[in-house]
Amino acid sequence: MERLQKVIANAGVASRRKAETLIQTGHVTINGKVVTEMGIKVEGSEHIEVDGVPLTRERKVYYMLYKPRQVISAVTDDKKRPVVTEYLEDIPERVYPVGRLDYDTSGLLLLTNDGDFANMLMHPKYKVDKTYVAKVSGIPTPDMLRQLRKGIVLEKRKTAPAKTKIISTDRRKNTAIISITIHEGMNHQVKNMLAAVGLPVSKLKRETYSFLTLDGLVSGEYRALKPIEVAEFKKMAELSEKPRHKNRK
Repeated sequence: MERLQKVIANAGVASRRKAETLIQTGHVTINGKVVTEMGIKVEGSEHIEVDGVPLTRERKVYYMLYKPRQVISAVTDDKKRPVVTEYLEDIPERVYPVGRLDYDTSGLLLLTNDGDFANMLMHPKYKVDKTYVAKVSGIPTPDMLRQLRKGIVLEKRKTAPAKTKIISTDRRKNTAIISITIHEGMNHQVKNMLAAVGLPVSKLKRETYSFLTLDGLVSGEYRALKPIEVAEFKKMAELSEKPRHKNRK
């Protein structure tokens, strides 16, 4: 038996967190009855509907998109702005983004209908590195970079240390391009970290997601992940789950 929110997520309707919200707000029925309590488990023979649409189990698919700027990392948007799933309209499965990129941030975004896979990638304990390239106002100093590498306090919480590198500087325009690698996913984290040390961001792009790069894609294009790439992510998760034994004297 599986938890209802997991079944909904695996069917590609929404992420597991969003599925929990759908349940709590009365959008889900089992055999014709509305369910709102969390923790319900189903066997697989039940007739489940979300907003009146029967739940069907789809094959699990995995894609990466070169997200353009001024596109929302969501399935729908109440302001009628473009959303990332519009770039994958020719695939039959209903996919949703793994995490998010800000509206004005471009770069590598994963989409899937596999709830377990999405949760694994988003969970901080798996420490999946993501590298961003930022154009900033100001010239980074050694002290600024040192602060980023030690971690920045944002909203009373210290971020994990970041990896940073200066790519280029333009002293005439007082701008620089730097790369920053993090494994967390706080809202606007990269922009807020750089702003906190005096380097406001004017342009931001996610260039890598662990071992994945944007090579071969232009803005707005997508491709399916190779089976070996999906397996590599799952292998990374399995390795991080293994207990680490301390050396015995």
